[in-house]
Amino acid sequence: MNNDKKITLVLGSHAHVPSGASESYFEYVYENRLRPFITNLYRYSNIHAVLHYSGVLLYWIERTHQEFFMLIEGMVTRKQIEILGGGFYEPMFSLIPLQDRIGQVELMTTYLRKHFGKRPQGCWIPGMVWEQHLANAFSASDMTYSFLSQDQFLKAGVKETDIFSPCITEDQGKLITIFPVSLLIEKELAEKSFSHVFTELKNKFDEEYDSFDAKIVTVFPEKVSSSPEEAEDTAWNRFFEEISLSKNIVETVLPSKIMKSHKVYHKASFPNSSSIGDISPRRFIIEHEQANGIYSKMIFTNVLINQLKGDKSRKLNAREELWKAQDSSLFTPSDGLYHNELRKAAYSSLLRAEMLSREKGKTNFSLIQYDFDFDGVKEYLFQDAVINCYIRQRGAAVFELDYMPKEWNYLDCGAGVLSTRTAFADILCPADVKIDALASCKPESLKISRQCFNEQYESIAQDKKGKSCFKLSAAADINPFGCIEIIKCYLIKRNIITVSYTLKNTSKEIQNLQFIPEINFSFAGTSDENVRFYYIDKTGKDIPVEKYLDTSNIKILDVKNEVQINLASVKDFSGSLVPVFFNDIYQSSRILPVFSLSLASGESWTNEFTVKFSH
Repeated sequence: MNNDKKITLVLGSHAHVPSGASESYFEYVYENRLRPFITNLYRYSNIHAVLHYSGVLLYWIERTHQEFFMLIEGMVTRKQIEILGGGFYEPMFSLIPLQDRIGQVELMTTYLRKHFGKRPQGCWIPGMVWEQHLANAFSASDMTYSFLSQDQFLKAGVKETDIFSPCITEDQGKLITIFPVSLLIEKELAEKSFSHVFTELKNKFDEEYDSFDAKIVTVFPEKVSSSPEEAEDTAWNRFFEEISLSKNIVETVLPSKIMKSHKVYHKASFPNSSSIGDISPRRFIIEHEQANGIYSKMIFTNVLINQLKGDKSRKLNAREELWKAQDSSLFTPSDGLYHNELRKAAYSSLLRAEMLSREKGKTNFSLIQYDFDFDGVKEYLFQDAVINCYIRQRGAAVFELDYMPKEWNYLDCGAGVLSTRTAFADILCPADVKIDALASCKPESLKISRQCFNEQYESIAQDKKGKSCFKLSAAADINPFGCIEIIKCYLIKRNIITVSYTLKNTSKEIQNLQFIPEINFSFAGTSDENVRFYYIDKTGKDIPVEKYLDTSNIKILDVKNEVQINLASVKDFSGSLVPVFFNDIYQSSRILPVFSLSLASGESWTNEFTVKFSH
C-alpha cells in the first residue's frame, strides 16, 4: 500500500449578487463571503485557489472597494490564484440563445483580461445547470474547463471510484474538461475542521486503493467550521492555517496546472442536471408563470434586437441590456424570483433593450398576434411609444403592462394563488359572499365563484387602430353562473386603456351576483415613499384609501417612478385594496372593484373602465 501520495486540492471561492440587488446586499456579500476569504488567503502565499465572482459583483467591488481589487491583482501577479470566466451577468446558460451565451462569456473575458491582465481558461456554470450543448458554446469561447458536482458525474455513469478525477465531454466535436465538485466535503468543512476532514479522506483513499492515482478534490466552500461567537476572519484564518500545516496530506493546485499535467481522461456525456435540485430551469419556467413571463419577454426581446439593422453600437447596447435580465436566480428553485426588486430590474433592462431595438423616430402603434408565452395560443401584443399592453385569451386579461417612459412593467406581480396576477381578471360570485373572503383567496370562497380569468375567451374582433374584443360564452356545464355571457373590449390609445364590459344573463331566471374585474398593479413597495392610493369623493377631493373602496375613481401615485395612474369607472363600485406578499416580500397590490348585479332573463349590464398614465 502506498501512503505517500497527497490529495490534490482545487480550492475555490464563488459569489454572485444579482443585478438590481440593493447596495446593502452587495455590502453584506462582500463582508461575509469575499473579504474574509481573500484577505486571509493573501497571507498564505503557498495556498493556491481558483476564484469566480460574477461580473456584476466585480464591477461593484471595483467601484466601492478598490483596495480589495488590488489584493486580487496582487495574487494573480504572483500566480497564487486563477480567476474563472463565465457569463458576466451570471446567466442561466441553458435558457439563453447561443449568441448570448458566447456574448456574456466574451464580455466577462474582456473585463478580466483588462483588469487582471490574463484571459481566463475556465468558466463557472451557475447552479452547475448542465445541458450537453453547452460544451460547444464554451469551447467556442475558448473555455477549456468547468465544474459540475460529483452527483452529476454519477448520473453520467462515471464509476464511484472515478469521481475524484476530471473527465472530458463533447458536443459536435468540441471538447471541454469537467472537474468534479464534492458538495459532500463542502458540507463537512462547514461542520468539522479541515485537518479532520482531509485526514479521514486520506485514510479512506489509502484503505480503498492499493495505489491510488493522485485524487483531485474540488471544493468551493461558502462557510468553514466555527463556533457561534467566532468572527468570519478568525474562522477562515484557521482554515488556511490548517491547510498549510497539512502539506503532508494535501497540495493545493490550480486547475490550469492540472490541465497541463493530467494525461488520461475518462469521457462522459452528462444528462440535463444541476447541483440545485431535481427541478430543471425548463421545468421551473413551466411551473412558475412569473419566471416564464421573464423568459418569454427575454426571447421576444432577442427577436426584436435581431431585427435591428445598420446600427451596430445601438444593437450591442440593446443586447447588453438584455443580458442583465438573464440572471440565473430568476430561474431556479430559490426565492430569487420573488424578490420584487430583482424582477423589476430584469424588466427594466428588457424594456430598455426593446426601446433601443425600435427604429429611431418611429413610434407607430402596432398590434401583433404572437405566441408570446409558448403555450400554443397567440396573444395580442399592443405596442406604442408610451404603453405596451399584452392580452391573452385565457381570461381575456392583461398580463403585461409596460409604461415605457419609466421602463416599468406594472403587471410584474409575482405569482398568485391560482395563476399569475393580471389586470381585468374577471370573477363572478354569489351576492352574499363577503369581499374579505374573496380578498383572502380562501378556498371556500373560490369554490363557489366562477373564475372567468382561468377560462378561454374567444377572440371576436381586432383592428390595427387599437381595439380588440373577446367573448366568454355562456356554458351550461359550468356552475355557478355558467349562464352569464361576457363580452370585453379593449381600446388602447397612447397613454389610455379603455376596457368595456357587457354581461348578459342567458338563463330564464333572475341572476343575483357580484362581478369583480380584479386589477393588479405592482410597485416598488407598499410604503408612502413608494405608492399612495386615493379615491375621489363627490366633491373631487382626494381621500387616502386604507382598505375599502366606495367610489368610481381611484388615483394611484407611483411615488418612486413619479407616475400617476387614474382608474375610472362609469359606474360606482365598492370593494377593497389588498397588498400581496410572499415570505414577507411585497409582490403586488390587488384592486377588487365589486359590482352587485341583479339581471333578469335576457338582461344585459354594461360598464366601462379607463386607465390613464401620466408623469
